[in-house]
Amino acid sequence: MTLNSFLKAALVGLTLGVVTPAIPASAEVLRVVRGSTSSQLNVQMNGAVVVESDIPFAELSIANPAIADISSLSDRTIYVLGKSPGLTTLTILDGTGRLITNVDVRVTADISEFKERLTQILPGEKIEVRSANDGIVLSGTVSSAQKLQRAMDLAERYAPERVSNLMSVGGIQQVMLKVRFAEMQRSVSKSLQSSLATGGSVLGGDLGLELGTGNASSSAHVDAVADKLTASGNGQGAILFGFNAGGLEVGILLEALESKGVVRTLAEPNLTALSGQEAKFLAGGEYPIPVPQGDGLVSVEYKPFGVELNFTPRVVDGDLINLELQAAVSSPDPSNSLQLDTLRLDAFRRRETSTTVELRDGESFAIAGLLQDDFRDSNAQVPWLGDLPVLGALFRSAEYKREQSELVVIVTPHLVTPTRGEALALPTDRVKPPSEKDLFLFGRVAGDTRKPKGAAADVSRQDFSGSYGYVMD
Repeated sequence: MTLNSFLKAALVGLTLGVVTPAIPASAEVLRVVRGSTSSQLNVQMNGAVVVESDIPFAELSIANPAIADISSLSDRTIYVLGKSPGLTTLTILDGTGRLITNVDVRVTADISEFKERLTQILPGEKIEVRSANDGIVLSGTVSSAQKLQRAMDLAERYAPERVSNLMSVGGIQQVMLKVRFAEMQRSVSKSLQSSLATGGSVLGGDLGLELGTGNASSSAHVDAVADKLTASGNGQGAILFGFNAGGLEVGILLEALESKGVVRTLAEPNLTALSGQEAKFLAGGEYPIPVPQGDGLVSVEYKPFGVELNFTPRVVDGDLINLELQAAVSSPDPSNSLQLDTLRLDAFRRRETSTTVELRDGESFAIAGLLQDDFRDSNAQVPWLGDLPVLGALFRSAEYKREQSELVVIVTPHLVTPTRGEALALPTDRVKPPSEKDLFLFGRVAGDTRKPKGAAADVSRQDFSGSYGYVMD
């Protein structure tokens, strides 16, 4: 080869290198021909596709430059860059102004990187990812609601506010909550009181004297000392004795009483709800409360009482359950009533808790507890007389009272699935109305109590000394 030929070849190569830029190796290629119908071109956001024409073109136009950008690499090659999700049209014209073809350019979110990140963050989850218009569509089944939310949060990073959720959560999504209220109340009270009364003709027949328990008073026209001495309580533990000294009558009343009491309260509500849905339970009643409305009118409002349970379960991951609950046990308390003319309004004794906890299937949590110890005593006497040795005890009174209360609230959630109706037994299945023969002839108040066929174990014949109630595997 001569030097002249070498120089010509080098000059031609340099010219081609300047006029025709190299096509990116990562860009896809779409080939179009004259007269073809509109072609579909899919471009990922921040990705590029090369369009090649069999006929040289002279003019290019893009309907929406904000969605895609174009540049010509040669008279037959077009470089299309996706800028933002959407749909636009690329028009290609030849040198005479005639239409070569229209290309529909659809720019979609970059889901290839999203798929890779989703597999890394949630391995083993059967999630399908598709692009739709300018967004992302997620479908498939995930093992928990928490992982579903993670997938949604990650998709929002790639297509903000353009994510469609068609996923479903597998596994058990129904929760039965077992709540146990247990309260013990103990009370002890002791009292010692005395009263002394005198009367009779020695004092003129018109005066009497009564002393004791911190009280001293005079009364006229006393006919009997015993009528003046009255027990301060209900008369239990009271002893009355007296003697006569000539015309003087003396009566002494001693009260010594000790009382003990124990109260046991137990409530055990159970309620089932779907994950994420609120459930409510009330076993009790409603107490009427009058409310003045003005102009002498009175309306009535009803306050619920009894065993109340409101809760919202959320199955977070597998058998991990998040519980948002409110539980209460209440009952009317006549000892703290309000008397308005002829109307009496009772107060309410209420134990209530509201909290949010997280625990696994079958685990228990003591969500609330109360230990209360009240103690009070009092000592009263007649001035000066109560300080006398020995005899001073007749003019003194002492009272002692102590109350203790212990309360605990325990919750236990269970993941449950439904069963066939015949596998469950109702409390009413164990008792049937008696026939006329059983009722009038044999005096039976219930009919045949044999266990229904296919029902659960019958506990009606047990003495309840052992376990009974709800049984769950």
